[in-house]
Amino acid sequence: MSFRIRGGTNASSGMGIADHSKATYMELQRKKVHRYVIFKIDEKKNEVVVEKTGGPAESYDDFTAALPENDCRYAVYDYDFVTSENCQKSKIFFFAWSPSVSRIRSKMLYATSKDRFRRELEGIHYEIQATDPTEVELEVLKERAN
Repeated sequence: MSFRIRGGTNASSGMGIADHSKATYMELQRKKVHRYVIFKIDEKKNEVVVEKTGGPAESYDDFTAALPENDCRYAVYDYDFVTSENCQKSKIFFFAWSPSVSRIRSKMLYATSKDRFRRELEGIHYEIQATDPTEVELEVLKERAN
């Protein structure tokens, strides 16, 4: 016996992206106004909104400290580095932060909405799915970027 899954709406198709969220991401990407942006799902508005931004001078430690210990988030981080050829480069990382201690409902909501939200953000170089702080250490970015 075989089962076919029919196309149709699901929980993720109803999740919108706030205009402010896209505009804030564009500021990070094009104008370098932000070092990072943390997004959360606002269930009342049924959309992804900006929770926090970090200025250009903020460090990667500031970014990781801003991620909640027990709830899911999406985030983007503009990572600057110097290549082995001594060239200054910048790569944008997308994070799907889903700590193992967060509520199952939250994990499900973020997991089912991630792809649609991620597609709205053009210019992402790398994606990291993380469930604990060791998966978002700076070394992970350094390995991916080189």
